[in-house]
Amino acid sequence: MRHLFVTAFLLLAAGAVQAAKPKPEEALYARMEVTVQAYQQAWKRYEAGDEAQLLAMNAAIEDMEEHANACFKLRSCSRSTLISAYERMIKHHDMPSPAVVRLPNPESLPAIDSTVKLLGSRIELLAKYNEPVQAAIGNWLTVNRAFFMDSWENYQYMRYLMAPEYEKAGLPEALLFGMMTKESGGKAHSTSRAGASGPLQFMPSTGRRFGLDVSAGRDMRYDPQYAARANAEYMNERFEELNKSLEMAIAGYNGGEGRARRIYGERGGEFWQERVYKEWPAETRDYVPAVIAAAWLFLHGEDYGLTFPKLDYTPASFTLQRPSSINELTICLGNPHNQFGWFRVLRNLNPHYEPNQFIGQGTVLRAPQKLVESYQANCLSGPRAELARTLSQARKTPVFAAPEPVLVAAEAPAEGVTAAPETHAGKYTVKPGETLMMIKRTFDCDLQRLIKENDLSPPDYIIRPGQDIKLIGCRK
Repeated sequence: MRHLFVTAFLLLAAGAVQAAKPKPEEALYARMEVTVQAYQQAWKRYEAGDEAQLLAMNAAIEDMEEHANACFKLRSCSRSTLISAYERMIKHHDMPSPAVVRLPNPESLPAIDSTVKLLGSRIELLAKYNEPVQAAIGNWLTVNRAFFMDSWENYQYMRYLMAPEYEKAGLPEALLFGMMTKESGGKAHSTSRAGASGPLQFMPSTGRRFGLDVSAGRDMRYDPQYAARANAEYMNERFEELNKSLEMAIAGYNGGEGRARRIYGERGGEFWQERVYKEWPAETRDYVPAVIAAAWLFLHGEDYGLTFPKLDYTPASFTLQRPSSINELTICLGNPHNQFGWFRVLRNLNPHYEPNQFIGQGTVLRAPQKLVESYQANCLSGPRAELARTLSQARKTPVFAAPEPVLVAAEAPAEGVTAAPETHAGKYTVKPGETLMMIKRTFDCDLQRLIKENDLSPPDYIIRPGQDIKLIGCRK
């Protein structure tokens, strides 16, 4: 009996020990917490003047990366817990540690504040450890690689207008690029079916709320500088409401700020938690990782095999020395220094002009420095300049001959004599079937002056039968 009692006791004791043994993920969480505390203690000592603590901080970061690798091998390990630990470790510090993403070309921008560092750290964290973001990185590097590269180049020419607006707002430039790439690919005149427009796709009502005039002919949503300013203000408003949650703020930009406030109030601010994630529509669940992935590749694209073109993006301007249009300039400039030509660049930098709209002499246009010399050489006179003018003014549909006029109560012209067009005190009355180009040729007119004196509207400069045309600037 005594033997049985001892055996039973030992079995119970072994069961108790087994029950007390922590699960693998719980032990990993405990190690994560020790690492967080080690980093924070080293930080406090560093802040007090002990620079040797940088080594301890770097060691803690390396330890946390080991914990992350171990977590990914455990199905039961919570990715949210890992990210939370990593974020707590570095979240409140202002020093540029290895865990903090650096903006490119920092010498070209003023000092980066703590908000930039905080959001940059979050972007790095997600790029390294979040699978939807990693999948989105893969997407940008494969089927959407050409789109990404096109967006990157478009942005480089607009960067001097857009990046300072984000810097002044205390936000990371990479976030601006990520949102612009997903929204429009850097095409300033992009418009969605729903009516959102511009490089950052503002709806009319939202645009007005953030200072963008959306009236016809002066829609500020197309202007890269003002669009970036409005976007920065919008995102800071979301960060203020959503406790600086990067993913929730991005989700609000796509899925609606009202929905973001409701979900945050009801379910919290961790976008990747199932109860929060499923509250967003599929489009937003795709949008958030795509923006973060594009932002990360903007900073570290070369690490993934992206080779960015070495072009001169130096901003400049030139003054039109003769009336022209974006289309005409694109043709006469050719494609030096840019294999795809300059149409998109000129449109993005001068967003308030339509492609075939005549722009008056003396107008100052934004352009890269490389174009100024080419404009002087190829767009003022000579065969290419004239060819560009002819091609840009050509109609898409043929010009059909005007029907023979019926002469009523008028003598026919004498045999061998050609009847001259009827003019009255320097005016000509348009007949059915006639076009402006026909009148130009008949009276040998300067087309630009003919357009200006008769106040004709682009793009087609339509004239109507019975309309009186002033023949000013005509030689016949």
